[in-house]
Amino acid sequence: MFEMKDEYKLGIELIDNEHTRLFEIGEEVYQLLINEDVVDKYDKIVEIIEELKEYTVRHFKHEEEYMASIAYKRLFSQKVEHNDFIAKVEEIDYERIDQNQQEYMMELLSFLNDWLVNHILMQDMLIVQG
Repeated sequence: MFEMKDEYKLGIELIDNEHTRLFEIGEEVYQLLINEDVVDKYDKIVEIIEELKEYTVRHFKHEEEYMASIAYKRLFSQKVEHNDFIAKVEEIDYERIDQNQQEYMMELLSFLNDWLVNHILMQDMLIVQG
Protein backbone atom coordinates (compact mmCIF):
# COMPACT_ATOMS: atom_id res chain seq x y z
CA MET A 1 0.00 0.00 0.00
CA PHE A 2 2.76 2.47 0.94
CA GLU A 3 5.59 2.76 -1.51
CA MET A 4 7.92 5.41 -2.76
CA LYS A 5 7.02 6.01 -6.39
CA ASP A 6 9.12 7.73 -9.01
CA GLU A 7 6.68 10.64 -9.04
CA TYR A 8 7.67 11.42 -5.42
CA LYS A 9 11.40 11.58 -6.14
CA LEU A 10 13.04 14.98 -6.01
CA GLY A 11 16.34 13.85 -7.46
CA ILE A 12 18.11 14.69 -4.20
CA GLU A 13 19.47 11.34 -3.05
CA LEU A 14 19.50 11.93 0.72
CA ILE A 15 15.97 13.33 0.77
CA ASP A 16 14.62 10.66 -1.59
CA ASN A 17 16.17 7.93 0.57
CA GLU A 18 14.68 9.42 3.71
CA HIS A 19 11.26 9.77 2.07
CA THR A 20 11.55 6.11 1.09
CA ARG A 21 12.06 5.18 4.76
CA LEU A 22 9.00 7.21 5.73
CA PHE A 23 6.95 5.25 3.21
CA GLU A 24 8.39 2.05 4.68
CA ILE A 25 7.25 3.13 8.15
CA GLY A 26 3.76 3.70 6.72
CA GLU A 27 3.88 0.22 5.19
CA GLU A 28 4.81 -1.22 8.59
CA VAL A 29 1.64 0.34 10.04
CA TYR A 30 -0.41 -1.09 7.18
CA GLN A 31 1.06 -4.57 7.55
CA LEU A 32 0.41 -4.49 11.29
CA LEU A 33 -3.17 -3.38 10.66
CA ILE A 34 -3.92 -6.31 8.35
CA ASN A 35 -2.02 -8.88 10.44
CA GLU A 36 -4.74 -10.95 12.08
CA ASP A 37 -2.22 -13.17 13.90
CA VAL A 38 -1.33 -10.42 16.36
CA VAL A 39 -4.19 -9.67 18.74
CA ASP A 40 -2.58 -6.99 20.93
CA LYS A 41 -0.67 -4.60 18.68
CA TYR A 42 -0.13 -1.82 21.20
CA ASP A 43 3.60 -2.36 21.80
CA LYS A 44 4.36 -2.52 18.08
CA ILE A 45 2.25 0.59 17.38
CA VAL A 46 4.17 2.50 20.06
CA GLU A 47 7.47 1.24 18.64
CA ILE A 48 6.52 2.45 15.15
CA ILE A 49 5.38 5.84 16.47
CA GLU A 50 8.63 6.30 18.38
CA GLU A 51 10.62 5.51 15.25
CA LEU A 52 8.44 7.90 13.25
CA LYS A 53 9.12 10.68 15.79
CA GLU A 54 12.87 10.16 15.77
CA TYR A 55 13.13 9.66 12.03
CA THR A 56 11.05 12.68 11.03
CA VAL A 57 13.04 14.98 13.32
CA ARG A 58 16.26 13.80 11.66
CA HIS A 59 14.73 13.93 8.16
CA PHE A 60 13.32 17.43 8.61
CA LYS A 61 16.70 18.62 9.89
CA HIS A 62 18.42 17.24 6.78
CA GLU A 63 15.77 18.66 4.48
CA GLU A 64 15.94 22.09 6.11
CA GLU A 65 19.76 22.07 5.98
CA TYR A 66 19.56 21.33 2.27
CA MET A 67 17.03 24.11 1.71
CA ALA A 68 19.24 26.56 3.63
CA SER A 69 22.26 25.52 1.55
CA ILE A 70 20.48 26.52 -1.65
CA ALA A 71 18.89 29.64 -0.09
CA TYR A 72 15.43 28.21 -0.68
CA LYS A 73 12.90 31.03 -0.37
CA ARG A 74 10.13 28.89 1.16
CA LEU A 75 12.28 27.46 3.96
CA PHE A 76 10.25 29.16 6.68
CA SER A 77 6.92 27.76 5.48
CA GLN A 78 8.50 24.31 5.23
CA LYS A 79 9.75 24.62 8.83
CA VAL A 80 6.24 25.55 9.96
CA GLU A 81 4.77 22.46 8.26
CA HIS A 82 7.53 20.26 9.68
CA ASN A 83 6.93 21.64 13.18
CA ASP A 84 3.18 21.02 12.80
CA PHE A 85 3.87 17.39 11.85
CA ILE A 86 6.19 16.89 14.82
CA ALA A 87 3.66 18.52 17.17
CA LYS A 88 0.90 16.22 15.92
CA VAL A 89 3.05 13.14 16.48
CA GLU A 90 4.14 14.42 19.92
CA GLU A 91 0.48 14.85 20.94
CA ILE A 92 -0.43 11.22 20.33
CA ASP A 93 -2.69 9.88 23.06
CA TYR A 94 -1.30 6.46 23.92
CA GLU A 95 -4.30 5.60 26.07
CA ARG A 96 -6.56 6.13 23.07
CA ILE A 97 -4.38 3.79 21.02
CA ASP A 98 -4.80 1.08 23.61
CA GLN A 99 -8.58 1.51 23.65
CA ASN A 100 -9.03 0.92 19.91
CA GLN A 101 -5.86 -0.15 18.17
CA GLN A 102 -7.38 -0.87 14.76
CA GLU A 103 -9.17 2.47 14.57
CA TYR A 104 -6.03 4.30 15.62
CA MET A 105 -3.91 2.55 12.99
CA MET A 106 -6.46 3.53 10.33
CA GLU A 107 -6.20 7.17 11.45
CA LEU A 108 -2.40 6.98 11.50
CA LEU A 109 -2.35 5.52 7.99
CA SER A 110 -4.62 8.26 6.71
CA PHE A 111 -2.49 10.94 8.36
CA LEU A 112 0.77 9.48 6.99
CA ASN A 113 -0.65 9.02 3.51
CA ASP A 114 -2.01 12.56 3.37
CA TRP A 115 1.19 14.02 4.74
CA LEU A 116 3.62 12.05 2.61
CA VAL A 117 1.81 12.37 -0.69
CA ASN A 118 0.58 15.94 -0.28
CA HIS A 119 3.69 17.35 1.37
CA ILE A 120 6.10 15.74 -1.08
CA LEU A 121 4.07 16.58 -4.19
CA MET A 122 2.88 20.04 -3.14
CA GLN A 123 5.74 21.38 -1.00
CA ASP A 124 8.92 19.39 -1.43
CA MET A 125 8.69 19.37 -5.22
CA LEU A 126 8.92 23.15 -5.11
CA ILE A 127 12.46 22.80 -3.69
CA VAL A 128 13.77 21.39 -6.97
CA GLN A 129 11.66 23.74 -9.08
CA GLY A 130 13.39 26.77 -7.57
